[in-house]
Amino acid sequence: MIRVATIPLQRTLSGAIQQAQQRLAATQLQLTSGKKANDLAALGTEAGRTLSARTLRSTQEAQSSSARALGTTLSLYDANITTIDESSATLRQKIMTAIGTGQTQGLQGSIAGAFDQFRAALNAGDGSGPLFAGAQTDKIPFKPQTLADTVGATAATAFTNDGVRATARLSDGVDVTYGVGASELGTGMLAAFRTLAEAGTIGETPTAAQLDALKTAMGQIDAALPTVRALNAENGRKQAETESLGTRADERANLLSELISTNEDADYGQIASDLSQQQTVLRASYSVFTQLSSLSLTQYLK
Repeated sequence: MIRVATIPLQRTLSGAIQQAQQRLAATQLQLTSGKKANDLAALGTEAGRTLSARTLRSTQEAQSSSARALGTTLSLYDANITTIDESSATLRQKIMTAIGTGQTQGLQGSIAGAFDQFRAALNAGDGSGPLFAGAQTDKIPFKPQTLADTVGATAATAFTNDGVRATARLSDGVDVTYGVGASELGTGMLAAFRTLAEAGTIGETPTAAQLDALKTAMGQIDAALPTVRALNAENGRKQAETESLGTRADERANLLSELISTNEDADYGQIASDLSQQQTVLRASYSVFTQLSSLSLTQYLK
């Protein structure tokens, strides 16, 4: 005797429909989130590599951020050291002209202006404290406020900075030590300004003593400028090194991002194909289930 039963078949088909619905829901979730899986565990064997890549990327991004911050600081050093270099060179030229012609009209104002630029540059800050103070960030590194204040001044009395230098980690095992002290940068020029200040106010026609002072000051500027320029050259070298290390960190971070994307990000082309196929399968399952549900034993007996 043949046994006719549709319920077991309906149950089987219902289970298949549920599985198809689950697959479709998972694919729709991928489409919405743009990710292959909701968590690392669902990535299977790629989970370990992805987690390691994420950790390495965070390290590279931190180093890149440090490089950008240091690059900004080094640019500030460059701008202020260049100001001292250029203003000192300009003052030297005016002093040389005055010595050659014997006419010093306007020279006193030029000396005072050069000193003001010198003082402002040495006391410049980066928003967190004076650039040239070392670790003594609670006070300005160059104390004289006016040209007259340099009379009798020495490096010990005029500067308050120390020799502490900051260090930034820009790559694995690569630390860049940076910074310039105000005394290191400005001692030579302080001597020149002291000489000019002690010569008194220089009028249109200088005295013999003032001419001698101008010659001495010009020699002191000549002696100071090579140090200023050497410090700026070293700062420039560190700028180039920082930029290079920052670029490498960015490149490594981008490479790791690509690896993470390959493991985590959904393939939209594949998603579109899967959605179409799964929707077709689900519609077919609904159709078969509907047809099966309409069967009855009465129809079979006919």
